[in-house]
Amino acid sequence: MRALVVGGTGLIGSAVSEALIARGHEVVRAALTGGDERVDMTDPASIEALYAAVSTPDAVVCAAGIAEFGPLDELSDQAFATSIASKLMGQVNLVRRGLGRVREGGSFTLTSGDLAQKPSPGSTAVTMTGAAVEAFARAAAIDLRERYRVNVVSPVWVAEARVRAGLPPMPGIWAKDLAAYYVRLVEGEGTGQVVEVVAGS
Repeated sequence: MRALVVGGTGLIGSAVSEALIARGHEVVRAALTGGDERVDMTDPASIEALYAAVSTPDAVVCAAGIAEFGPLDELSDQAFATSIASKLMGQVNLVRRGLGRVREGGSFTLTSGDLAQKPSPGSTAVTMTGAAVEAFARAAAIDLRERYRVNVVSPVWVAEARVRAGLPPMPGIWAKDLAAYYVRLVEGEGTGQVVEVVAGS
């Protein structure tokens, strides 16, 4: 299987790429900087160019996209626009632009986050975009049934990122353990699934 991992140089994307390679799959890593190919998640033309450069992948995994934290009354129009363009529409466009470019019968595995269902103070934009990604995947899976599979991994905070922030690693999940969830969806047969990752699992 040939997998395109968007965000493949980041913490989660690197772990997913390594896990897929360990399973015998070929991996093409795409990112804003570094990797095998470049892509800007906020630019549909950049996503088009990515698919033109990567010939007929069997699977696409997205571990990229940003959404901005902050109290609602402090979030600017630009903060919401950036969150929507990157975290939401970036992933939506990976699927939309991938139709006919990804091998039929292949899959798209997207990323939301536990804040999509469990918001906290300052998470308005993050919760909004993550929940929208999950809703998109459930609906898109219906439209694309028999052609493509569309799923979402909803992770808790990655343990390595917590350590970098000066926090204890738990409650979190180590990147290599999180990567296993993505691999199961890529290699599986399900569609329209949102897999919630439990801390310490």
